[in-house]
Amino acid sequence: MKYEIRIVTIDDYDAIYELWNATEQSRRALNPVDDSREGIDRYLKRNPNTCYAAVDGDKIIGVILTGHDGRRAIIHHMCVHPDYRRMGIAGKLVHTAEEALKKEGIQKIFGLVFKDNDPANAFWESQGYSLRTNLNYRNKSLNVDISTGE
Repeated sequence: MKYEIRIVTIDDYDAIYELWNATEQSRRALNPVDDSREGIDRYLKRNPNTCYAAVDGDKIIGVILTGHDGRRAIIHHMCVHPDYRRMGIAGKLVHTAEEALKKEGIQKIFGLVFKDNDPANAFWESQGYSLRTNLNYRNKSLNVDISTGE
């Protein structure tokens, strides 16, 4: 299978949003503000060199959005279309984003994965991402349109 990895632009938004909606796990991670076109545009402007798409022809088949605050990085969204899984695409996206973050001086990355998403948790473990059991993830919404989660 031949595909290319390239930087994400806001022009990719519709295709990426469609990709996110291709799986239940990705859909449940979305919120109507941060994952809107405006929210993603803002994110990409802050992180222009660390977000990547895997593209087969003109179809986006995978995406990773990573950003940082100058100290730590976070993987906000990583998704590969179900029809293209188990082909090494996710690993290539992760590696590409990690290399971009290293170039920006970032030394540590974290990501959030739903506890019940066994395939994703296994994938991240295989990529060297350890499970932190000594922390509690705390969350507060400053916008009534964004759920605080479970």
